[in-house]
Amino acid sequence: MRRSLKEAIRLNDREKKQLADEIKAFYLDVRGEEIGIIEEQQLIDLFCEHLAPIVYNKALDDAKKWFGQMMDNIDSVKSTGGKYRNRLLPAV
Repeated sequence: MRRSLKEAIRLNDREKKQLADEIKAFYLDVRGEEIGIIEEQQLIDLFCEHLAPIVYNKALDDAKKWFGQMMDNIDSVKSTGGKYRNRLLPAV
């Protein structure tokens, strides 16, 4: 299910805490700045509302492309009578 760009990604409390810790560490390590809770939350909101849906949809597109390639491989195996079976599936 693709997300509209207006549909925010929802995070649970553990995920929000993990993301807040990453943001805080980034600002401290890369920029040498400490940021407060309000700034952390604003960045989390920005990611969830604006950036995450784009990344989510890209991941879905990549998965769809990969799955399509696997289906093409299956079709080619079927058309060759299973000649290439060992390349696609582990021996049973």
